[in-house]
Amino acid sequence: MRRSLVLTDESSRHPFLATLPPHVREVTGMSEAETIWRLTQDDVRGFASVYFAAFAAILVFIA
Repeated sequence: MRRSLVLTDESSRHPFLATLPPHVREVTGMSEAETIWRLTQDDVRGFASVYFAAFAAILVFIA
């Protein structure tokens, strides 16, 4: 496919990204990492229940 009239942006490192217009490439909605990893009581309870259920299932298969 020939794209002779497409202006490219040399700062973008991928050929497809180079063909996109600048207003499409700009990132405005993304902020810095706002996710904070917190361990809640529900997480601990879920992990413990899955751990003991798997432990019981393995014991049943062994016995």
